Amino acid sequence: MSGKVLGYLYLSLAMILVGSTVIASKIIATGLPPFSATALRFAVAFPLFLVLMRLTGARWPKLERRDWLILVAQAGAGSVGYTTLLIAGLGLTSATDAGVVIGTLPIVSAAIAILLLGERPDRRMLGAIALAAFGVLAIVVAPGNGAAHSPLGIALILGAVVCEGLFILINKRVKTEISPLALSTLMTGLGLAVALVPALFEAPFDIGPETDAITAVLYYALVPTVAGFLLWYAGSARVSGTEASVFTALAPVSAVAFAFLLLGEPVTLSQMAGIGCVLAAVLGLSLPQILSNRKQASILPPSPRKA
Repeated sequence: MSGKVLGYLYLSLAMILVGSTVIASKIIATGLPPFSATALRFAVAFPLFLVLMRLTGARWPKLERRDWLILVAQAGAGSVGYTTLLIAGLGLTSATDAGVVIGTLPIVSAAIAILLLGERPDRRMLGAIALAAFGVLAIVVAPGNGAAHSPLGIALILGAVVCEGLFILINKRVKTEISPLALSTLMTGLGLAVALVPALFEAPFDIGPETDAITAVLYYALVPTVAGFLLWYAGSARVSGTEASVFTALAPVSAVAFAFLLLGEPVTLSQMAGIGCVLAAVLGLSLPQILSNRKQASILPPSPRKA
């Protein structure tokens, strides 16, 4: 198996695991409050990342005060904000709806860059944003039955996606170069610190968490968080960044498939239309760039052989 094909396999598995976090969050929402679940997730993952840093010899970055403040904001938005809003939203709406909404992450990230950084979008970008927005709108206005389909729940999940988009945006503001493993370790550690205080006010031990919810948190921490990190960076090291971005489209597909297969949730026509719009937006944004890169590579003269 070639290195690139192996990279595609790793990226596919990583995004399938991302999709499975929707199912885990749905189960967590039935038995644990969001901040308590988030704190537990990071409490489990953080020591494992520390062990990985020890085993690989990864070094801690030397950060200035400004960078530390940025990282705390990044952890609050992407690590804690995303997880808590996703769990809260899934307490109100279906995992299938959530699967459609999380697929908008690349488009939401681009929209945030336009609004906050003043980046000038081209027609393809504007078309992708409009198509993704139409996909979310298709499930928001669709008829549903009570808590199984809640516009408020969808709004909370969209808020989680915005938090993740801010995570990506804030990361570009850090001046010091940080390795992926060190950044993941810092995000889990800072995320634990940020989530711990509000978690205490939720009094999780007085609520009496269910075993299924605890198991789902452990799965979330061990498999998508730690194993997903290893798979994603092993895959992205073998392919271009643009190629890797296309595989993010697998996350909503796997989330919807898991919701149907594991939770028995029906997939409605509006949800199918929504995910179709979201996937078309993501692929329409990424594939032309990949094809352009390959075309340029094909017309470059071969490099001279070394003696």
